Amino acid sequence: MRRHPSTTPRTPRLTRALGSLLLVAAAGVFAVGAAPAGQERAAATPLDRIVPAPASAEAGGSPYLVTRDTRIRIDAAREDTRRIGAYLADVLRPSTGYPLPLTTHGRGGIRLRLANGRFGAEGYRLDSGARGVTITAREPAGLFHGVQTLRQLLPAAVERKSVQPGPWPVAGGTVEDAPRYAYRGAMLDVSRHFFTVAQVKRYIDELALYKINKLHLHLSDDQGWRIAVDSWPRLAAYGGSTEVGGGPGGFYTKDDYREIVRYAASRYLEVVPEIDMPGHTNAALASYAELNCDGVAPPLYTGTKVGFSSLCVAKDRTYDFVDDVIRELAALTPGRYLHIGGDEAHSTSHDDYVKFMDRVQPVVAKYGKTVIGWHQLTGATPAPGALAQYWGLDSTSAAEKEQVAKAARNGTGLILSPADRVYLDMKYTKDTPLGLAWAGYVEVRRSYDWDPGAYLPGAPASAVRGVEAPLWSETLSTSAHIDYMAFPRLPGAAELGWSPAATHDWETYKVRLAAQAPRWDALGIGYYRSPQVPWPSR
Repeated sequence: MRRHPSTTPRTPRLTRALGSLLLVAAAGVFAVGAAPAGQERAAATPLDRIVPAPASAEAGGSPYLVTRDTRIRIDAAREDTRRIGAYLADVLRPSTGYPLPLTTHGRGGIRLRLANGRFGAEGYRLDSGARGVTITAREPAGLFHGVQTLRQLLPAAVERKSVQPGPWPVAGGTVEDAPRYAYRGAMLDVSRHFFTVAQVKRYIDELALYKINKLHLHLSDDQGWRIAVDSWPRLAAYGGSTEVGGGPGGFYTKDDYREIVRYAASRYLEVVPEIDMPGHTNAALASYAELNCDGVAPPLYTGTKVGFSSLCVAKDRTYDFVDDVIRELAALTPGRYLHIGGDEAHSTSHDDYVKFMDRVQPVVAKYGKTVIGWHQLTGATPAPGALAQYWGLDSTSAAEKEQVAKAARNGTGLILSPADRVYLDMKYTKDTPLGLAWAGYVEVRRSYDWDPGAYLPGAPASAVRGVEAPLWSETLSTSAHIDYMAFPRLPGAAELGWSPAATHDWETYKVRLAAQAPRWDALGIGYYRSPQVPWPSR
């Protein structure tokens, strides 16, 4: 599967709107109104710079200028609106130096409004003019996504943590937006190398900026078990005591995990925990001899090979273990999904694999969760409602692709994570100092230039639930490593999941992507300066 497999021009829907925006940008947009002395005129960021591209955008009217008198207006009776308003104020106050109080009264300023409308669960409308900016959504998630768009319409310096000179204009016009897919994910492998709660929170903030709504945490593998399980305490205490290369490893207490879940929810991301099985289980096998068919615990493992471990499918004790782990993890996880892995089970026979999945999938349902598995799950019988996460390559055999497509035709939903497109740990080029290359080199254009709805032959477009960008950590051990491999490819994966297919065009996207660079600089995100992208000079 994902580590070492056996084989190593569209017309944008927004042409009219974006054309007018480019004319506005070329002419220069200037903020007007009650600006402080010396800040009467300042170029505003045009609406065509948003990533992911919105469903529609129309430039028009005068910009709004955020000033010391700006207030953030919220609904009086809605605590979720208040929390989003406080989040926005926390973003804007350090750089502007303005008080930006929250209020339920008055006119103008920045208004966050929940209202009935055809926005869907995550859509929003942003209206900007000389008197203020209004973001309207049906649900809080849409309001939060609209706030991310507002951030991108403000100058990049707004992301800095010290007072900047400003001014702070928002281009006039209207954005109406909603996602193409409901599942827009990113995966972080905390098993090969362990990442702290603070490091995970940092990544969550980066994901939220681009409207990603799922954080898939790969919590167990051969090299480490990263979540406390009360009924099997040695899983974390012993199985979590190392990592690739023999470092100290680590694990999340239940309170740590709850904090990650809470923080993700505050950014409108749902945590999808993964316990990989029946393979990728050496950390568990080393922790408990009884999980091995021969009753002998193997040593802890700190290398990077795959496919050598397997739970003992024939033992009833194995299913006691699975039930306990899923029960405790499901109780900690408010989201709807629980990922059971299922990839690279090379040490498990096909018959045993099928037997295992037939027994384990009902356990997930028993504890109120929906199964996700890597696409090898389609070699068994996916449970009703299960999602298969496809990680194959363009070069994956037709037979394997057809197996997945057939499951999709029979009702299994698909999450697309093709390794040679959106595996963020793949090297950009042969000279990339981090990452692996078993799926090939994945430059920025290759990671963006594909259509999820038409990617897998024989799979109906309606079966595609979304896109996920995994980041495996064999070679990554710091937040700086995460940033370098995720940026600039992560925003492209986010756009594939969010934006209408008709907006996907490399030539216009690379310009919008380049415009994100000053924002990353302001946020302290170190990124790969791909020669395929026309980056601004520093």
